Amino acid sequence: MEKYRNLKGDSGVESYEIGSDFIIVQFKNDGSYLYNYEIPGNSHVERMKKLALKGKGLSTYISTNIKKKYAEKIN
Repeated sequence: MEKYRNLKGDSGVESYEIGSDFIIVQFKNDGSYLYNYEIPGNSHVERMKKLALKGKGLSTYISTNIKKKYAEKIN
């Protein structure tokens, strides 16, 4: 997993892993979650990938637009 750069300094995201049709996001206090093209959908996943690479806005995007729409809680 890649460490999330957290440019704003207050993100709940710790790290992430990007695949062709998914992103796994590890949160500091809540484990890791799989988001894929099925749930929550390809447009959301692609946006999340861009934010992860940018290092800013991923946690806010998830809490505002995704909420509990994840494919699987990993741990």
